Amino acid sequence: MEIYEELVARGLIAQTTNEEEIRRLINEGKATFYIGFDPTADSLHVGHFMALCLMKRLQMAGNKPIALVGGGTGMIGDPSGRTDMRQMMTQETIAHNCECFKKQMSRFIDFSEGKALLVNNADWLLDLNYVEVLRDVGAHFSVNRMLAAECYKQRLEKGLSFLEFNYMIMQSYDFYALFQRYGCNLQFGGDDQWSNMLGGTELIRRKLGKDAHAMTITLLLNSEGKKMGKTQKGAVWLDPEKTSPFEFFQYWRNVDDADVIKCIKMLTFLPLEEIAEMEKYEGSELNKAKEVLAYELTALVHGDEEAKKALEAAKGLFAGGNTDNIPAADISADDFKEGKIDIVTLLVKSGLVNSRNEGRRAVEQGGVSVNKEKVGDISVSYTSEDFSSEFILQRGKKNFRKITLV
Repeated sequence: MEIYEELVARGLIAQTTNEEEIRRLINEGKATFYIGFDPTADSLHVGHFMALCLMKRLQMAGNKPIALVGGGTGMIGDPSGRTDMRQMMTQETIAHNCECFKKQMSRFIDFSEGKALLVNNADWLLDLNYVEVLRDVGAHFSVNRMLAAECYKQRLEKGLSFLEFNYMIMQSYDFYALFQRYGCNLQFGGDDQWSNMLGGTELIRRKLGKDAHAMTITLLLNSEGKKMGKTQKGAVWLDPEKTSPFEFFQYWRNVDDADVIKCIKMLTFLPLEEIAEMEKYEGSELNKAKEVLAYELTALVHGDEEAKKALEAAKGLFAGGNTDNIPAADISADDFKEGKIDIVTLLVKSGLVNSRNEGRRAVEQGGVSVNKEKVGDISVSYTSEDFSSEFILQRGKKNFRKITLV
């Protein structure tokens, strides 16, 4: 099976502008393609996984990836999927975030010897002259068509700033600039980016003639993929300082039964024949598939050694075995009041909740356990003797802390 057909079989392709030509480019290893990443944080999260894995697959097939970080568009903010305006970031923050992205992307993409490029659209967007943009680029965009785009329609009721309105033009200009500078002939993006991507394809054709080769593909369920990174506490990050390898493993170990095979197809590099056997799993057998998913993705992001530790820690939790690799949190004598520490304080100190109110709700809703026993009363407290042996605090299905009194 050739690479384009494999992408289809894995459920990654949603729409194309010229499928035959795109299939030829990709299968012959002649695509120079880009995917954009907005530097809204100092770490990528699991919502970026699909794009990173796609870039790795295509590079392995001989195609050349361009990872575009939005140092310029980040000054504006993408309105897609938003109900409010993004917080403005400084150039220094954006530059720092872009540097963090490169380190994490290097685990997926080989940037050596020109095999891939990492570029920042600040290099061309920040130097544009406003009047020249209006004349040279703005003339090719219909306001009526822009307002009909889903990314704008959902914001019109609450208010769409003129700043955000320009985002489509800036993203379209990215493809035009990449086409001219690096011969980029293909762009990938989420299904929520389709209008912006078509704008780039159309701009190239209008500026350079209809024979210019510039095409687009969207990734099936990529907007859903962004939601993959969200949990009760926030995002599941690729940075181990933000989300430990164990927590990362547990996140994937606890995906819904209905999603596990889909995730294995889209995000792992296991052969489709092997995945087809897993598709036959039912009931408790799906836990085997979830374990495979969690291990493969943890190894991809954090390395085999960390994946093995996470697997051992997860098995230790449920089989009374080794729990050395569970995320730990320390408490001290100063945290005790009158010789006791209550469950809500423990949740806050451990980082499993962000506030006492959140901790109270978690307990009252039955989502907190200590050493596998439910804690349903916010008044429950512990003495120093309770920490003389192993003390495992759990919130929900996948968030654990081993509490140690130091």
